Amino acid sequence: MATLELLEKLGVDVDYPQQQTCCGQPMANTGCNKDAQGAARHFIDTFKKYDYIVSPSGSCTAMVREHYHGLAEEDAAYKHVTSKTYELCEFLVDVLKIEKLDSAFPHKVGYHSSCHGLRELRLAQSSERRLEKFSKPEKLLHMVKDLELITLNRPDECCGFGGTFAVAEESVSCQMGKDRIADHNENGAEYIVSTDSSCLMHMDGLIRRQKGTLKILHISQVLNGAVPKGDGR
Repeated sequence: MATLELLEKLGVDVDYPQQQTCCGQPMANTGCNKDAQGAARHFIDTFKKYDYIVSPSGSCTAMVREHYHGLAEEDAAYKHVTSKTYELCEFLVDVLKIEKLDSAFPHKVGYHSSCHGLRELRLAQSSERRLEKFSKPEKLLHMVKDLELITLNRPDECCGFGGTFAVAEESVSCQMGKDRIADHNENGAEYIVSTDSSCLMHMDGLIRRQKGTLKILHISQVLNGAVPKGDGR
C-alpha cells in the first residue's frame, strides 16, 4: 500500500493486476523448475502490457531480471518484462529521477542492504569494492525530513534469511540475523529499514524472541511518510 500511495503521489499512473502471483523464485531456488516455469510465464503474460513493472522487493526484481533465462520462452514479451522490471528505489532514482520527497520521519534509522538488491541489482556500492560509494536507497532516505541515518559497522552484511537457507541452516541463519540486529543496536538505531520484506520478517522474528525494542519498516513506508503506531509492526 505504501508503494502504491508513494508512486501515485509522484504522479505515476499505477495499476495492480489482481491475477498476479509469485514470481517463481522460491520454486527456482529449490530446484522445482517446472513449477518455476509456470510462475515465470504467468508473470510475463500478466505484466507485458505495462510500460514499467515496479516491485518493493529486490529479490523478486532480481529473479525476473537475472534468472528468468531458461524458465520462459525469450519472446518479445519476455524481453520487455525482464528489461522493464525495477525495484522501487532504483525506479525512483533512475527512472523518475526524484530529487526531493514530501515526507518526514523523526527517528534514528539503520538501513539494511539486502543481498539481492546489493549484489545483483547494484542498488549500492559493495564495501569490498574500491570504487566511488553510492546507495540509491540511502539517497532517498536522506530526502526524508528529520530522519537520522546511522552508520553501521558492517553496512552490507547479510541478515541470514536466504529463503530456504533459513530452514536448512537454521542455526547459522539465526546467528547471522542476531549479529545484524546487534550492529543496529550498538549504533543506536530505533528502526531497521530495508528494501526487502523477507529480510525484515527474519530480523523481526528474532527481535521479538529476544524481546528487543528495535522496530522494522519497509523503505516504502518511510519514504511515504509513515506514522508508526505502537511498535511499528
